[in-house]
Amino acid sequence: MAQICDRCKKETIVTTMSMFNIQNCCPNCTEKERAHPKFKEARAVELEQLQAGNYNYEGIGLPDDLKEGTP
Repeated sequence: MAQICDRCKKETIVTTMSMFNIQNCCPNCTEKERAHPKFKEARAVELEQLQAGNYNYEGIGLPDDLKEGTP
């Protein structure tokens, strides 16, 4: 069953939760996110939050250069 990527709005079969926010992203958007310089920071902060028991953590925020429509 096809889904829509929360970030690029394209149809996809597979999504992954963003490390920056609560968006579900297609493989293409996930690849761009993983290449971002702040990805390691976002991952580390999420792990800290989970270990502290915060299972509703919403991420450090999506960097402007990953927002759809940004060159």
